[in-house]
Amino acid sequence: MVNAKKEAIGEKEALALARRSDEIYAMRGKKVVHVDMKAQPPDSATLKSLIIGPSGNLRAPTLRVGRTLLVGFDEATYRKILSG
Repeated sequence: MVNAKKEAIGEKEALALARRSDEIYAMRGKKVVHVDMKAQPPDSATLKSLIIGPSGNLRAPTLRVGRTLLVGFDEATYRKILSG
């Protein structure tokens, strides 16, 4: 586990983490974007727009559950992933 307040995850490391995932759920406000990294991985620019914040680091909160990466927060999505 990494505490991003103490150790920021930069763009290069964040993109590598995302590419090692099977699925990504990127959440901003009420919008949830699901990416199936096995079936149709996005290009680097698209992936960066989903997971990198204005600071140039991985957006918070970020949670990895198995091979699923959750970036941002949406209660319904967290319930779905964490209960299954």
